[in-house]
Amino acid sequence: MRSAFLLLMTASTLAADVLTYPQTRKENVVDTLHGVRIADPYRWLEDDNSEETKAWVKAQNEVTFGYLEKLPRREEIQKRLKELWNYERVGMPFERGGRWFYSHNSGLQNQSVLVTAKSLEDKQSKVLLDPNKMSADGTTSLTDYEPSEDGKLIAYGVSEAGSDWTTIRVRDIATGLDLDDVVKWVKFSGVSWLKDGSGFFYSRYDEPMPGAALTAKNEFHKLCFHKLGTPQGEDKVVYERKDEPKWGFGGSVTEDGDYLIIQVWLGTEPKNRVFYKGIAPDAPVVELLHDNDARYEFIDNVGPVFYFRTDLGASCFRVIAIDVRQPERKNWRIVVPEMPNVLLEDVSSVGGQLICVYLRDASTAVNCFDMDGKFIRGVQLPGIGTAVGFRGRREDKHAFFTFSSFIHPATIYQYTIQNGEWAVWHKPRLGFDDTLYETKQVFFTSKDGTKVPMFIVHKKGIQLDGSNPTLLYGYGGFSINLTPGFSVSRAVWLEMGGVFAMPNLRGGGEYGREWHLAGVKLGKQNVFDDFIAAAEWLIANKYTTSAKLAIQGGSNGGLLVGACMTQRPDLYAAALPAVGVLDMLRFEKFTIGWGWKSDYGTVENGLEFKVLLGYSPYHNLKPGTRYPATLVTTSDHDDRVVPAHSFKFAARLQENQAKGSPPTLIRIETSAGHGAGTALNKTIEKVADEWAFLVKVLGMKKD
Repeated sequence: MRSAFLLLMTASTLAADVLTYPQTRKENVVDTLHGVRIADPYRWLEDDNSEETKAWVKAQNEVTFGYLEKLPRREEIQKRLKELWNYERVGMPFERGGRWFYSHNSGLQNQSVLVTAKSLEDKQSKVLLDPNKMSADGTTSLTDYEPSEDGKLIAYGVSEAGSDWTTIRVRDIATGLDLDDVVKWVKFSGVSWLKDGSGFFYSRYDEPMPGAALTAKNEFHKLCFHKLGTPQGEDKVVYERKDEPKWGFGGSVTEDGDYLIIQVWLGTEPKNRVFYKGIAPDAPVVELLHDNDARYEFIDNVGPVFYFRTDLGASCFRVIAIDVRQPERKNWRIVVPEMPNVLLEDVSSVGGQLICVYLRDASTAVNCFDMDGKFIRGVQLPGIGTAVGFRGRREDKHAFFTFSSFIHPATIYQYTIQNGEWAVWHKPRLGFDDTLYETKQVFFTSKDGTKVPMFIVHKKGIQLDGSNPTLLYGYGGFSINLTPGFSVSRAVWLEMGGVFAMPNLRGGGEYGREWHLAGVKLGKQNVFDDFIAAAEWLIANKYTTSAKLAIQGGSNGGLLVGACMTQRPDLYAAALPAVGVLDMLRFEKFTIGWGWKSDYGTVENGLEFKVLLGYSPYHNLKPGTRYPATLVTTSDHDDRVVPAHSFKFAARLQENQAKGSPPTLIRIETSAGHGAGTALNKTIEKVADEWAFLVKVLGMKKD
């Protein structure tokens, strides 16, 4: 009875908000795929350069911000977010040429700066790169940076307004001045210097046609070498494949400087190839691993012996060694064997040891081995949570790692290679009382009987009476692992009395390759079933009710939210799909979208088309349905998941939402992209809008 009353109260409150949405023109656009006629009346919104689309964006934002600005607790939430975010944040330090480098944010800087110091104890660190001074609105960000081996120069990549496109420049560290070198149209690339500092390797696409930079397909990637002091037009193409337009390349020089390792990828396919060449310009490229039969990640080499992390014959990964003088498979050696049901998430080579980072039920464990695979020790971590890092060089005596959990922000530890001991190097100080909260992990049963883990975080002593406003967050794709980690925005949600729940859905990589493959292509519905089962478990176990439950996800997680709110609109009160992939019949046609076919499949395949059409959020909205209160979020410079997905979905959602039902809004950020590099002030404003929206929808009261 109580849940029914809450539902009626929430519905009547929301229905009182009379919103007039912009009229969105419909076109008679119909595609026929595999004999099925499919209407796409909002196709014209795919043209982000048209004046009509720009006018639509402006009109939608006027309605959305007109609604959000009137929400009673919005300013209060924004103020608290600023207070909590205003703490010193430091990145893990690393050394080159006797000089130390690390990122630093004093608190509310829109972008972190890169500083350099002569030692870890040096309190007179020097700001080397400050992206906050590169644009008036704080929307220019550093995408990558790599010092030369001698620590005299640094190559750094800059992105404008959140785009994936990067421009690389080179700075003299002593003077703080940039050289004349400028490398443009870089994307999905790192920077790797020659040992002598005479130039660096990078990856790029051809310059797109005017007006097409944010939407055109990305094809014909090239691995290039830039020689310092020369124009980009003279850069040498080290490797390309004109017969394979969708192959991508990443080049890295080995620590000894003898080899260039070439990682070859095809979109997000969970397999790859690895080639290499001697460092001499005329050395041939050797196709060492060319069968595309597994995932191979280069770790290190000892002369001609190359070490790889791979899932070949090991769903949860293992470490193998290949002597490139005898590269036949019969000569491959297993160095660190697979641990069943425990994911070998990362391996680094530091101080003559292989430091192996594992996931046990989505929490970190660490073991160390020598280069022959002999077990040395397990690393006792500060608690149950997530550890990342352990990077370094062969001669290093120390490595650094960060450790965090849902209620503890990332602390940086200095780890001693010889004895396995660690000490705090930097611990953040912020005004969040972690003693008031608790985290637990539960396992629920999905539709097909699969056991799925879920983390739940909330204030201690809450009553399990169905009254708790709950935010259910998920992703479930591309072998991405969701692990415990601190978030200022979630901390504020917890302070507001909210419950946060995060299931480890199939499609992720938390339990290895098979867990991932169980949620792709024809099995993608498993991911949605897992998420729906998580919601039902929270309700059945009295954490919340449908009237108090919100769902959230971004990118592939935006697809998750879109699919679940169209399949079970009755199950949730609110939905927050961010930068989502929402038109599953046309995702392949824009930027890097073709690269997602390994997870989603393709409309070119009849069976996969049927599945895609069956869950595509844009195509499964039904007239007169009462959908949850929805705040779609996207950005005008998102060239990863183009905003047309969100535009079309929002237009159709507004068209189909039953009269008198909750609001269906779209918030379109300007001068921002898919998420990386977003200015902090924009992030704070967006989160404040989302939390204020949920306060209204879920009927949250102040404690």
